[in-house]
Amino acid sequence: MIVPYLQRRAPKMAGVILSVAGYSIFSLQDAMVKWLVASHAVPQMLASSNKRPLLFRGALILVAWFCYYNAARHLQLAELVTIYFAAPMFVTVLSVLVLHEKVRWPRWAGVSLGFAGVVIACQPGRLGLSIPIGLTLLAALVWAYTNVLVRQISRLETTMMQMLFSNGAFTLVCGLSLPWVWTPTAPAEYLLMMALGLTGAVGQYLLFEGFRLAAASLVAPFEYVTLLWAFCLSYLIWGDIPHAAVFLGAGLIAASGVLVMVGEWLPGKEETAATEPGK
Repeated sequence: MIVPYLQRRAPKMAGVILSVAGYSIFSLQDAMVKWLVASHAVPQMLASSNKRPLLFRGALILVAWFCYYNAARHLQLAELVTIYFAAPMFVTVLSVLVLHEKVRWPRWAGVSLGFAGVVIACQPGRLGLSIPIGLTLLAALVWAYTNVLVRQISRLETTMMQMLFSNGAFTLVCGLSLPWVWTPTAPAEYLLMMALGLTGAVGQYLLFEGFRLAAASLVAPFEYVTLLWAFCLSYLIWGDIPHAAVFLGAGLIAASGVLVMVGEWLPGKEETAATEPGK
């Protein structure tokens, strides 16, 4: 298989590939969530020696997705994902402040270019300010910090252990709230909920592995790929037609990923050992 080979020969490239695959699968999850939260309560959708950091990260993920899912009730999928794309910039900044990663200029340029594309596609003057937008930005910040925690915790724990604790927090908190928020569900919606859980699990695993193999600041810009998926799914499912600015923004976002990849091949000082898995 290509990915196991890259894990041995080029772990950073493997990390990028796994992360892009994970982000793409999360795009399907976003579409399912928006479909279901229109008629169901948010908790109804969320299904070691290092227990404290694992539990802490699980709680933060719960906060991030609670904010994100509630915002999905009021925003178009394309708008929701676009605003949320402040997250890669947050990850890059936090990777410097928390992980002390050495971020070279191509990564800063790539993230900045992608964020500019987000702003153009988002057209903030048209959307204005609202509670759903604030919830989405808060979700982006908290989610960015959980990605940084993945990088820290993965030096001590396996991907499966992180997934166990993260999903355990979801199950416990949401399960306790269901007696008060449960909504009658059709058989087809049960199937969609099961698909939601499956895509979330696969996306989590791929993303966790990606952050384990590659620096957080390298992986972060590739989250912009889900914006392209969001606009496609928004059109195919709900018939939302993007504005012309979306296409310009999408082009900048695609260029940001290319810039980061090209930058990795440029000669320059290697990342410090602190940014390598297991160091």
